[in-house]
Amino acid sequence: MQFFKKSSPFINLVFLFIFVNVILRIVLLFHPITQSGFGVLEIIKIFSFGFISDLFVFTIASALLWLYLLFLSDSKYNKPWGYLLFGGLVALFLYVTFGNTILNEYGGVLPEIGMYFIGLKTITFGLLLFLPKYRKRIRLWLYTITIFIFVLLIVQNAISEFFFWNEFGVRYNFIAVDYLVYTNTVIGNIMESYPVVPLFIGVGLVAGFLTFVIVKKTKPFLQKLPSFPDKLKNLTAYVLLFLLSLSAIPFLSKQENSTNVFTNELQASGIYKFYMAFISSELDFDTFYKTISNKEAFALLQKQLPGTTSESSLRKIQSDTTEMHKNVVLITIESYSAEYMKAYGNEDNITPFLDSLATQSLQFTNLYAVGNRTVRGLEAVTLCLPPSAAESVVKRKDNKNKFSTGSIFKQKGYNVKYMYGGDAFFDNMGDFFGGNGYDIVDKKTFTPEEITFSNVWGVCDEDMYKKAIKVINAEAKENKPFFNHIMTVSNHRPFTYPEGKIDISGKSKSRKGGVKYTDYALRQFFAMAQKQPWFKNTVFVILADHCASSSGKTELPMDKYRIPAFIYSPETVPAKEVNTLMSQIDVMPTLFGLLHFSYDSKFYGQDIFNSNYKPRAFVATYQDLGYIKDNILTIISPVKKVKQFQLIQQPNPKVGANFQLYFEEKPMTTLRDDLVNEAIANYQTSAYLLKHKKYQK
Repeated sequence: MQFFKKSSPFINLVFLFIFVNVILRIVLLFHPITQSGFGVLEIIKIFSFGFISDLFVFTIASALLWLYLLFLSDSKYNKPWGYLLFGGLVALFLYVTFGNTILNEYGGVLPEIGMYFIGLKTITFGLLLFLPKYRKRIRLWLYTITIFIFVLLIVQNAISEFFFWNEFGVRYNFIAVDYLVYTNTVIGNIMESYPVVPLFIGVGLVAGFLTFVIVKKTKPFLQKLPSFPDKLKNLTAYVLLFLLSLSAIPFLSKQENSTNVFTNELQASGIYKFYMAFISSELDFDTFYKTISNKEAFALLQKQLPGTTSESSLRKIQSDTTEMHKNVVLITIESYSAEYMKAYGNEDNITPFLDSLATQSLQFTNLYAVGNRTVRGLEAVTLCLPPSAAESVVKRKDNKNKFSTGSIFKQKGYNVKYMYGGDAFFDNMGDFFGGNGYDIVDKKTFTPEEITFSNVWGVCDEDMYKKAIKVINAEAKENKPFFNHIMTVSNHRPFTYPEGKIDISGKSKSRKGGVKYTDYALRQFFAMAQKQPWFKNTVFVILADHCASSSGKTELPMDKYRIPAFIYSPETVPAKEVNTLMSQIDVMPTLFGLLHFSYDSKFYGQDIFNSNYKPRAFVATYQDLGYIKDNILTIISPVKKVKQFQLIQQPNPKVGANFQLYFEEKPMTTLRDDLVNEAIANYQTSAYLLKHKKYQK
């Protein structure tokens, strides 16, 4: 079987992968950060289990290599198949270049990537088809490039694992996944921290040399390509090995059970650890962040949340006034930064309706989103909990039966629904909301007649709002109050929407257009809602799920987390501006206060009008957890790092005092320990409650 002989590229790359990982384990074993001794049996376990694990991991990772090798042949260039295949590639290239594909639906650089990839494949196929005399030489160059890419990835991964270990003392975890999310920030940090140019040149030269050696050793494979029957036999053997690997890798992972953490980490495969971090989305707080004793942490929490006792956030919220069981419609708007609105200094007139509505509402002018993803915003208004390290609770397996705003409304006899114009399967929304007692209305519930426009994310906001009016009208007939949470989708790349609605064409795919259409659709919703009998008995809560961008000069740029938020109900809530510092997690508890709800609360979010409220806000990425208080931003990060920044306002004379967005974040040389401990206490206790299932309803 030619694919498993010494001259096979698969076998040569397997040997390279295992050799590089053996060297990496030796280097990490003697690294200064590996502060542990190892017995003989531990050393044997590290290298033997590591060797077997690497073999199986490479088997899975080499699937694309196998596809490439299987399609190497001369027969596909014979007439007429060669011309038919070439014609098909040309047609596909023209379609991707000039047609409206799913790549165009999403926008960004995807259409260009698709066009270049298929274009390159078409050109190389054409050269091999029309230049048979040079076919072997062209194939050799293409083969060399392919081998170089695989070799480069193997070497680069080893270098990356070394630097990751150098910083964190572990194999890949969710921080590595986070680095892929914040590519620009990470690249900037790497450029400042390491001699990148010499390093990349060195990696390139090593990869080039190893490629030369492998290509030279595997030329016999290329000169005598396997026949179809031989390929079939090899493929059968590979599929069996692939299936064995799928079960063997998790089994070997379970053998990482030593009491010595370094033994487990050295034994593990970094690539598999990365995969597990990607799908599990968790980062253990106690392992990676600075901590204080649980007793001290919960004592500090009790100062912020009076009435709590022991290791709990549970307390009684008691109103001295009769409850108002008003209908509630919560609208979380996709990617809506405060800077889009006129009051915050925007001069493009892209939010005329919200600008007007804000003056008629209880407007929170100093409110910060907890994160930079939709799931973070949904988590904040639903669980009213500080953002957790790594991924949102929404996307975790343990995301059901939580103490939530929906559970409070259900206690009060409300119908509770989550409405989303896309497929609620996305971002695990359906699993989360369904698992927390919400009925779900998403794109799957729409009839074809109810959809006038949709893109890759779902139906346009107008269609969602029309559907919402239908659903609410049906609910209103049940003589029960309702709570409906609506999530918009139109202000998201590719920013496409129905033509003729606003003065910016949907074909331009501009963010300004997305913002203005979102504002237009919201106006249409209110125009429809005002005609309904339930309107005057309904409170509308409107806020962004997060800002449009979170990148800036610092880890957590303040202006990138400021979002607009209003409560509109002329019959119930007087219009005014409230400039109290607050977090996204405080919006719903504040609403409950306005409705005079009495209930047992586990929320970290608070009614900001309560005399016990001490202004603070939470902002976070996947790993940097921020706490804003007393004009100081405290950031706690993995490897138990702590930073503080003095927030110095940078006034904009064109903007009112309540709408100033920009701050200089000046690093503090002397830390305020009280704020450091408060930040730790909030994040540590919330992580503890989630981990020990003490945040259930």
